[in-house]
Amino acid sequence: MFAKRLLEKAIQHHGHAQLNVHHGNLESKDIDFQAYIHYGIPSTASILAFDPIQRLLAIGTLDGRIKVIGGDGIEGLLISTDQLPFKHLEFLQNQCFLVSLSNGNYIQVWNLESRSAASCLQWESNITAFSVISGSSFIYIGDECGSLSVLKFDAEDGKLLRLPYHITANVAGISSLDHGPIVGVLHQHCPTGNRVLVAYQSGLLVLWDVAEAQAVFVGGDNDLQLKEEKVDSTSEVLHNPTGQYLGEKEISALCWASSDESVLAVGYVDGDILFWNTSNASSRKTQEANSLSSNVVRLQLSSEERRLPIVILQWSPLKKSHNGLLFIYGGDQIGSDELLTVLNLEWSSGLGVLKCIGRADVTLAGSFADMILTSGVGMPGGNHDADVFVLTNPGKLHLYDHACLYNLMSQQEGKATISGLEYEAVIPTSNPVMTVAKLIKLPTGECLITDLVETSPAVTIPKPGNTKWPLTGGVPGELSTTKKHMIERLYISGYQDGSVRICDATHPILSSICILQREVQEVQVADSSAPVSSLDLCISTLSLAVGDDRGLVYIYNLKKSTETSSFHLVTDSNHEVHALPQERENCKAVFSLLKSPVQVLLFANDGSKLAVGYQCGQVNVLDMNSFSPLFCSDSSRGFSSPVISMTWKSCSNISNLFKTPKHRETGVPVTPADEVLFVLTKDAKVFIVEGRMKSSGSLQLKKKSSPISMYVIEVERSAPSKQAPDDASAKESTPEEGQAPNDSHDTKQPSEDSHSGDGILDSFVLLCLEDSLQLYSTKSVIQGNNKTICKVKHAKRCCWTSTFKKDEAECGLILLYQTGDIEIRSLPDLELVRESSLMSILRWNYKAKIDKTMSSDCGQIAMVNGGELAFISLTSGEANSRILEFLPCLHDKVLAAAADAALNIPSFQKKKAAVSGILEGIAKGFKVGKAAPTGDSTLNPRSTLINLEAIFSKSPFPDPSPTASNNQDVLSSSPNTDDKEPELSIDDIDIDDPIPSTSASSHKLENNKNGTEKEKLFDGATDVSEPRIRTVEEIRAKYRKVEDASSVAADARNKLLERQEKLERISRRTAELQSGAEDFASLANELVKTMENRKWWHI
Repeated sequence: MFAKRLLEKAIQHHGHAQLNVHHGNLESKDIDFQAYIHYGIPSTASILAFDPIQRLLAIGTLDGRIKVIGGDGIEGLLISTDQLPFKHLEFLQNQCFLVSLSNGNYIQVWNLESRSAASCLQWESNITAFSVISGSSFIYIGDECGSLSVLKFDAEDGKLLRLPYHITANVAGISSLDHGPIVGVLHQHCPTGNRVLVAYQSGLLVLWDVAEAQAVFVGGDNDLQLKEEKVDSTSEVLHNPTGQYLGEKEISALCWASSDESVLAVGYVDGDILFWNTSNASSRKTQEANSLSSNVVRLQLSSEERRLPIVILQWSPLKKSHNGLLFIYGGDQIGSDELLTVLNLEWSSGLGVLKCIGRADVTLAGSFADMILTSGVGMPGGNHDADVFVLTNPGKLHLYDHACLYNLMSQQEGKATISGLEYEAVIPTSNPVMTVAKLIKLPTGECLITDLVETSPAVTIPKPGNTKWPLTGGVPGELSTTKKHMIERLYISGYQDGSVRICDATHPILSSICILQREVQEVQVADSSAPVSSLDLCISTLSLAVGDDRGLVYIYNLKKSTETSSFHLVTDSNHEVHALPQERENCKAVFSLLKSPVQVLLFANDGSKLAVGYQCGQVNVLDMNSFSPLFCSDSSRGFSSPVISMTWKSCSNISNLFKTPKHRETGVPVTPADEVLFVLTKDAKVFIVEGRMKSSGSLQLKKKSSPISMYVIEVERSAPSKQAPDDASAKESTPEEGQAPNDSHDTKQPSEDSHSGDGILDSFVLLCLEDSLQLYSTKSVIQGNNKTICKVKHAKRCCWTSTFKKDEAECGLILLYQTGDIEIRSLPDLELVRESSLMSILRWNYKAKIDKTMSSDCGQIAMVNGGELAFISLTSGEANSRILEFLPCLHDKVLAAAADAALNIPSFQKKKAAVSGILEGIAKGFKVGKAAPTGDSTLNPRSTLINLEAIFSKSPFPDPSPTASNNQDVLSSSPNTDDKEPELSIDDIDIDDPIPSTSASSHKLENNKNGTEKEKLFDGATDVSEPRIRTVEEIRAKYRKVEDASSVAADARNKLLERQEKLERISRRTAELQSGAEDFASLANELVKTMENRKWWHI
């Protein structure tokens, strides 16, 4: 408060007219940190998930973030509240939801449309297996206790429901021994959709029928004899040596290895891979009686005794049902290179004659993290031409084309290698390395995107095998797709290879405009590929200045022009002018005046001049009309420290403010109304360049400190406010503690100074240092007076600062510290308004030189960290809401509806001609694979899900107690959730209406009649079993056709009428029971009174 009052006094006495400034008009409610743009893959990426319908890829990290990547520059970032790695990540396919499981056993469901968590809960035990049933909202969960549970996500209520279905190994009657935790769960897409494969750590495999509540296949016994097969070359046919007995083996990976999901591939910790044939699913006793050695085959990638564990197994089917590609990570000898092995396997004559007809080893670009196929993961059949995404550390994503892999295996070249297609960021940050960047806001409504030059379109990288990038999901914002729109914001980045990229940053989807390679046709410019060190853009003329480490300064005109193009090459001793062909060239001039790296570039407000600050400490002012130097500082004056910051400010003639004429460097006359250049050097000196002369009487700080930046802050001027006489006299009589001694003398001469430097004297100079903020009056800086008006000391080292505006006036200061903390302070009183950190906003740790690529304009910050680029919005209000309104949607509802309709059409309807073709065209590349003919072809996913809903809604082993309930328990974070009393649904209530009685003779006659009709129907057969009573849901799932909205509404209306009728019947029965209970109670009371009056011997 003392500093604030002191500042008010300084402002009031600073000018000759009274100033009324609203200090600290920036409030905490005005600040809202939101990362609305995020590009790139975090270096901590560890796990992948893919939605084959929406064509989205999700990448989980070790610090609790999820990156979602679609097509056309659509990317999003989800941040969990817990900074824990993810154990599992999977889409609820085509349902706008993503499920994650963290190491803390937190299950989170993410809404991709709102980019937020829809539901979250923590499981009571350690989850060791997690699987989503494809195309549904059901989730299998296996835990460390060997128990299998089922969850369902209710999208309407946004809750996870724990279903009553729950099995354990001993309850299922598999074995009384402890087989350890469940390490894998795979849903089998059989015709009824009611089987699940459960793998235990000890090696036990159980194929469980959830409807019959029994095991239909059990494998992995210690006494099982098997055949051993080895794959040491690409062309070797697997042989059958002497059988060996299988000891206890620990499972580490598994997948289905056939189109009909009858063959299971299981990887083990010792490096073995076993193939199990589960098609002979039978009872446990039948399996023990038969020899299963012909149905189990062992495969080894290396003959070495010590091998790496099998970490990943994934299967991509080919056109034949018993032929496909097996992707394997692990299984090779210890100490081998990072390889992903792909085997082409075939067993048309049976699993006992398994053959490897091709092998390819893909050398990875880094240490392996995860991989996933682009086919329908977990879908029957899937895509026969699936590509594979491979994630390596740190945060590198490569795509390997199916055709290239297949061709390599057919070449039989042993361990062949292939180069994958690397994920190409919209804005490259590491390849090439970004060295400097600038975010610039353009005047509203003055620049169309078609007005800019089309210098060099984005470079197209050759793709191996004509590979198409498979990620096409998401829907861009409404205005992002407009070809002709006003550009409001540009993002310009310079790179280590000398190139410069210009992007349209108006909307949340960045789009590349052009790439400048800094090469001029027919003109030889030395060192044209030096790293870019500085950038600046004049928003009034759209002139771009680019400086590099060799001292060169390039001037580009980004506006299209029909005038004759000319190029100026200016050196310290020569000025050449070259005529260039008017094609796409827009480089107007190159200045090579000093052989020192360019530190700062700054255009004057009208674009007529450009100031260049060098690392050697010199400053050049260039004329942008004639492309000639106007001023060059003299290094002999002692200004040899690198230039840190520069600021242009408009003013009148301020020459009379200098203490003596000897402080001027030259006697060149100065234009009265001109701009003054303030220059800050690394040794914490401030000097002023006015026109063509420089003040040698600079401001020197008393205490040496490392400067970061400098700002000249203008103060809002208003008419003198009326004050009470006492108050006015008090302020006049109060001495000004921070004012320079000669300021009081100057205030006595209003006639002399009233017209000298009108605007600039009503301002302050703010110096941002590593350890403090120091505020000076502009007059004192010009006169070399180092008395501060306000000073704020930092508790930690600051590394970057920037100012932002509110209502066209500078109101706030942004500070970034080396700890990653962020502060927002109001201007000019430097009061703290809000605090945050890179960790809380983006989960970023501070890294050295992060400030080199940071830029801010109008409350937006752009920053780079490794391979990530993020834009942060600081201010709340209309502008921020407008940005969030045009965020791209990560879920395509139109595609979802088309795909859902295509999947739910029965197979006999799919044979009709044009329907499938139309839906396939709408679905943007969505392909439905051919499922193996393993059952009733009329079954569709909808009926399967209805069956599962009915099965999972009750326990597989019902409690004989009449109080047992089959209802669902809603999971919450409260540990006492299971103790809550379940709620009954009206549909679960059966009303025992009186059944009309019939005579015995009529009943017998009816039975005879029914028997006669049955015999007629089955041609006199008498061994026909009784028909099974089906539920309403089963009948509807079997015979109901695909319904439109009107039929669904009619069904809902009928359902409501049925419920209303049932409620009325319940009310009548309740009234009858209540009346009966009252009669019974009265009779009981009378009986009690009678018995009390009688003696015991009368009874």
